[in-house]
Amino acid sequence: MSVVDLARFMEDLATQSGAAILPFFRAHFGLDDKSHGTGHAFDPVTEADRAAEAVMRRMIKDQLPSHGILGEEFGAERTDAECVWVLDPIDGTRAFIAGLPTWGTLIGLTHHGAAVRGLMHQPYLGERFLGDGKTASVRSPRGERPLHTRRCDALSAAILATTDPRLFAEGEESERYRSIEGSVRMSRYGADCYAYCMLAAGQIDLVVEAGLKPYDIVALIPIVEGAGGVVTAWDGGPATSGGRIVAAGSPRLHEAALKHLNPSA
Repeated sequence: MSVVDLARFMEDLATQSGAAILPFFRAHFGLDDKSHGTGHAFDPVTEADRAAEAVMRRMIKDQLPSHGILGEEFGAERTDAECVWVLDPIDGTRAFIAGLPTWGTLIGLTHHGAAVRGLMHQPYLGERFLGDGKTASVRSPRGERPLHTRRCDALSAAILATTDPRLFAEGEESERYRSIEGSVRMSRYGADCYAYCMLAAGQIDLVVEAGLKPYDIVALIPIVEGAGGVVTAWDGGPATSGGRIVAAGSPRLHEAALKHLNPSA
């Protein structure tokens, strides 16, 4: 497929997965706990998650059989392929369960392991955030516009977001997060993938997370970078494998954040 065809195919994945998800939103549906009562944190998965990922996997296998797939619900296939689709059908399942529209479908594409295209789709609100690492845009019922991060170089002026501060491991990890949160102007919790998209849109300046999987972040990297931001691991390395992630709207803010998150560097 050409670049144009890949972009169109990614949009088709968003359309079809959204159609699979929406009948379940703010409705009664089945819910499982992937932690299986093992004492780990509640890890919900819904019928909507599985239905959406199944649709996307079927489309990829039918139209791009040489491509690999890594998805949250059904695992990995051909991840040694040149191109691999990285899918999270509902990022923000807790918000989905609670009827809050701060969840989204993440569709990412890697080429030789690098995140090259990403899309975040919120079908209930009709919003699509797209990026290719060079440019980024948002399309909604209000039209389409380019995305640009806000120029904020000082932590003292920054708005920070994280999904939940309780997700940081007790001890050093939690202490490093508290250090940076204590340095910013304001912090907000619970936005999941929307935080990264709002960073790309210039509404938020910094996102700090831990314990992410590749499908939680790969699709968001080209969006943030395409809008002018920086996304890395806490040690400054690539973010595509997940783990501890920091995204910033400017290189200087990113550098300042790393001094808190990786003080030994």
